[in-house]
Amino acid sequence: MNEQARRSPGKSYRRPKKDPVRILAFEALRAVDERAAYANLVLPPLLKKAREAGDFDTRDAALATELVYGTLRRQGTYDAIISACIDRPLRQVDPPVLDVLALGAHQLLGTRIPTHAAVSASVELARVVLGDGRAKFVNAVLRKISRDDLDTWVERVAPPYDEDAEDHLAVVHSHPRWVVSALWDALGGGRGGIEDLLEADNERPEVTLVARPGRISADDLLDTLGEESGLPGRWSPYAVRLAEGGEPGAIDAVREGRAGVQDEGSQLVALALANAPLEGTDERWLDGCAGPGGKAALLAALAAGRGAHLLAAEKQPHRARLVERALAGNPGPYQVITADGTRPPWRPGVFDRVLVDVPCTGLGALRRRPEARWRRRPEDLERFAPLQRSLLREALKAVRVGGVVGYATCSPHLAETRTVVDDVLKGRGGPAAEAEWVDARPLMPGVSALGDGPDVQLWPHVHGTDAMYLALLRRTA
Repeated sequence: MNEQARRSPGKSYRRPKKDPVRILAFEALRAVDERAAYANLVLPPLLKKAREAGDFDTRDAALATELVYGTLRRQGTYDAIISACIDRPLRQVDPPVLDVLALGAHQLLGTRIPTHAAVSASVELARVVLGDGRAKFVNAVLRKISRDDLDTWVERVAPPYDEDAEDHLAVVHSHPRWVVSALWDALGGGRGGIEDLLEADNERPEVTLVARPGRISADDLLDTLGEESGLPGRWSPYAVRLAEGGEPGAIDAVREGRAGVQDEGSQLVALALANAPLEGTDERWLDGCAGPGGKAALLAALAAGRGAHLLAAEKQPHRARLVERALAGNPGPYQVITADGTRPPWRPGVFDRVLVDVPCTGLGALRRRPEARWRRRPEDLERFAPLQRSLLREALKAVRVGGVVGYATCSPHLAETRTVVDDVLKGRGGPAAEAEWVDARPLMPGVSALGDGPDVQLWPHVHGTDAMYLALLRRTA
């Protein structure tokens, strides 16, 4: 029996309207949930396919992007609101239904889409991807949500700050409670600082380019973009910021490898290592955790300008290929190898400068990868800890006496930053490293609010960068 025949007499069947924008956003969210994919990797090919099929224009792509990233950033808040509107535990709702509800909640509470349009479009999406039965459930829940604005809902579902500050901030700013606690500890300040940081994590980050030295200058890159499309970087002399909506892949210099997409914090880390004072030779540089290649490409260009050689090592073969692509066309001598920095193939004491940007939880890049906040767990810190310490110990063995090692990570969590460095220097879990701190702050000239040193922690809400950490160490024996 067909769908229309099953319905009661007198009620004509209406086919659901297919909305390409919302269907694509739903598909992206399902990929993030089912395949543990990252939105910044899933979304571009979906958008490209839609454009090639003629289904999307620039406005459609912008809306789809906002729906995906906005929903992921505010997932925790929306889950709390949805939970208040249903009569069962949230975990008992099928994940695809939750994705449609969250997309609808974001349109109602986080965009300027009119209420009736947000509800009707979400119900139509539910009919297409879930079926009529569950579409009725979606309709009922979204109509409850639509009765109040976001501030009213948050006041209702978040516990009072005075009763449970961390849980209040977790709901209001859509971060897991453990992440709120860890970031607060790293900041070491009062309520204002943590709220500013959490708010910054929920803002859309700027796209920042790096003009690779010896191939194009920042001024020339700005000239090619024009005043309406590009702005100078805040801190790095090689940084150029794209105006909102700018597409890096459409820029000739990016396609040709003369420039690349690289957060300004990442540029500052590479520059600080490259400019750290040395006595004696400055001929051999190592990037011991080079994938996907942003820092390696900048280091290779800087090394080339001094007649130095960069060895870029990456454990994962597919990431090593990304490094090769990033370095292609570099004018100076360099080599890319697939190698494990904890069991290095190079001899000890042969490098003048070494960078290890170690694997970490990525809590410093939640603006760019909002789904990471929901995917990471506290136990991940224990998984990364031995690797981070081992990579730093091997980096200190690889550098010559008097040479400098940069320990970097895109996480402000204390367990991944200063604690790692202190443990290695003091011999906790292994022999004490014979090395001394180098003050990294003077090596980021013009950058404000760098703390007491000697290490540096950058912050999204203070510096407009990812929350990159850098410790510089000089081997002493």
